[in-house]
Amino acid sequence: MAIRIGGFLLLFSAFFAFSVSISFSPANEYLVDCGSVVDSTVDNRHFIGDDSPSNVKLFSSEGSIITLQSENTAPNIPQIYKTARVFTRQAKYEFNVAEKGTHMVRLHFHRFNSSRIDFSDAQFHVTVNGYVVLSNFSGHDDDDDSSASSGPRVREFLIWVDVGIVVIRFVPSKDSNFAFVNAIEVISAPKDLIADVATSVSNDGTEQFSGLVRQALEVVYRVNVGGKKVTPFNDTLWRTWVPDETFLKVTDGSEKVYFSGRIKYRLGGATREVGPDNVYNTARVVKSKSGSVSRVNMTWELPVSSGYKYLIRLHFCDIASMSIGMLYFNIYINGNLAYQDLDISDATNYVLASPYYIDFVVDDESSSSGLISVSVGPSSKSVEHAVDAILNGIEIMKMNNTLGSLDGFVSMETILNRCPNRRNLSLFMSMVAFMCILMSVYIVIQRRKSKDGFGWLRLSDNAPEDNNSKTADRVGSEFAVKV
Repeated sequence: MAIRIGGFLLLFSAFFAFSVSISFSPANEYLVDCGSVVDSTVDNRHFIGDDSPSNVKLFSSEGSIITLQSENTAPNIPQIYKTARVFTRQAKYEFNVAEKGTHMVRLHFHRFNSSRIDFSDAQFHVTVNGYVVLSNFSGHDDDDDSSASSGPRVREFLIWVDVGIVVIRFVPSKDSNFAFVNAIEVISAPKDLIADVATSVSNDGTEQFSGLVRQALEVVYRVNVGGKKVTPFNDTLWRTWVPDETFLKVTDGSEKVYFSGRIKYRLGGATREVGPDNVYNTARVVKSKSGSVSRVNMTWELPVSSGYKYLIRLHFCDIASMSIGMLYFNIYINGNLAYQDLDISDATNYVLASPYYIDFVVDDESSSSGLISVSVGPSSKSVEHAVDAILNGIEIMKMNNTLGSLDGFVSMETILNRCPNRRNLSLFMSMVAFMCILMSVYIVIQRRKSKDGFGWLRLSDNAPEDNNSKTADRVGSEFAVKV
């Protein structure tokens, strides 16, 4: 009997996992293994080689595309990182999309060993539908080893698409540089992934921020608070969530909790596409001790680039309270009160273990220190012998600046005007124009010479006379000379 029950539970678990994996079916999904003539499989996902026929459109200058294959790559590295597409001049990929909306764009980079090319010469810009997403990028993070064998890097962006097409441009920074990419993902996001309204938090208080959905976003952090790393295989949107230990700065009075029951996703609430089970079934909490409410705030600090606005999404799921209506706490962003007396029970229609998230936006001044701090702690409504604060996950996304850039204060127009292709074209056109001017000057000079120095000269007065005037005229004509 026990074997049957165990078998049933195993079958149910497999069916449940399968149903989760197919719960999201994007309207558009392009998975491209760049520089490959064969297809690849990563985390049960099928990447198609861009050298295959009838695939995505790749446009570039003639002779500027190089297909590169890795030499002596580690055997456990995914196949998509064993080939690369290299561009010595400006190039672009085009992906047709069936409907407008937010699209996830993931770019994969791996500087592998190659005798044909030195990856230390890679430096390039990348734009997506007019937004600068990478500027003077070299294929690895700035604080990493610059060797060609550094590990793979994935940069993820959320771009609103209106025009029915996603255009990704790769532009070498200089004539001596090149661009490259190992794999590309373009996936239409769920419609509820990015809400249009958030709460703006600053030193002056809070206010409503609108127009979020049409901002270009770069995913900077996805943190699974209190839990282990979540890989793309365990996320319906194929995301990676990292543990929070690196960012947790205040730990006194907090503890990890794990929930083995079912996460209760509600209609109209957070979905598995907003956050997977493996994020919501772990958390860190602050609990009352010795019959009194704790006064400890849990705090995480995450380094960011200054000069940008940031979207901060906090994930909550009450997996620790014994009953509803017992959990109240405050949320602080960069030391400013962002939400007072949050009542998770009320927010989730009085259902325990039900996910909920809140979006905050911090302005340039709040992120000028190069750090974003997130804190949760007890409020004035917290009660004894209960959980006083909880947090399950943190997401931080950079928002484009006024120039439409996510990487530096440079616009796409500036990049294209400075790119080697444009410079070479400009030089050629200038030379052509200069030659035309020279030819025009030469023609004018020659015409003036013809007018002033060329013509019919009169014969000398000593020419013999002819009594026949007609004969004389004819003779004069025959002896006229042209100089």
